[in-house]
Amino acid sequence: MLVTRYQYNPILTKEDIPYPVSTVHNAGITTYRGEYIMLFRSHKMNGRSILGLARSIDGYHWKAEEQPFMEPAKKGIFAEYEEYGVEDPRITFIDGEYLITYSAYSRHGVRVGLAKTRDWESVERFSLITEADYRNVVIFPDKFNGLYARLDRPHSEISPWSVWISYSPDLRYWGDSKLIMRPVQYHWDEMKIGPGAPPIKTDKGWLNIYHGVYPTMDGSVYRLGVALHDLNDPSKIIGVGDDWILQPEEPYELTGYVHNVVFTCGAVPENDGTLKIYWGASDSVMCVGTAKTEDLVNLCLNNSRSAI
Repeated sequence: MLVTRYQYNPILTKEDIPYPVSTVHNAGITTYRGEYIMLFRSHKMNGRSILGLARSIDGYHWKAEEQPFMEPAKKGIFAEYEEYGVEDPRITFIDGEYLITYSAYSRHGVRVGLAKTRDWESVERFSLITEADYRNVVIFPDKFNGLYARLDRPHSEISPWSVWISYSPDLRYWGDSKLIMRPVQYHWDEMKIGPGAPPIKTDKGWLNIYHGVYPTMDGSVYRLGVALHDLNDPSKIIGVGDDWILQPEEPYELTGYVHNVVFTCGAVPENDGTLKIYWGASDSVMCVGTAKTEDLVNLCLNNSRSAI
């Protein structure tokens, strides 16, 4: 087993939230001043999504804030494009601030918003950085030739649900886009793939924990896998692990709001060479497990499938 589940999963459920929600899942994770920060998605009782905030000292025991951290905007351009909810945040720390990418749903489809915070007390919406239909934007915590870089997953009937890379000088305007990774037919990720946690820097490359989806007669199964990107040119993929690293197995992963799902939006590297990987289970609860970073890198290097 490459990922060891925490024995007391799930770590956060709707019963832990001090305001009415029906789910807790798909959370971005980071650290701030000695604390772990979890920015989690919840469905309200009307079915639309908001983002809540929880804090932890050890990454396992969490306490949710009394009020949601982000709800759909009520005015301006963001209100029009967040009308149906805000979902699936990812967090990247760069240039002294935390960047939050999130899916903004509306009658126009789903596009990605970018918000910023420095203190996890207030948040500023910065820009809507994609058109529809985009999801799963993760920003690298480093620049390349002076440019920010991101991975994302647009939908196209020609090249469905593949991973692209784009660059920006200012976080607002993005370009030089390139397709870098596709699903593989009759493989565990054959239906669609998408970036999961923001890439993690290792001495052998950028580790990208992504999700892959496989269609079955009983619906789709969401699993997690890993890819390794070149340190200096992240558009170059060194290897993609042929095997998944995590699949739904526990009762809380097999049944829930959407069954057979493990879905990550965040991971935290620790000083001992391990990663804490966080995932939403069945779109219902939050879970955590640990893995050795070296093991995930070696999977990409020694047991790899083609990226394209």
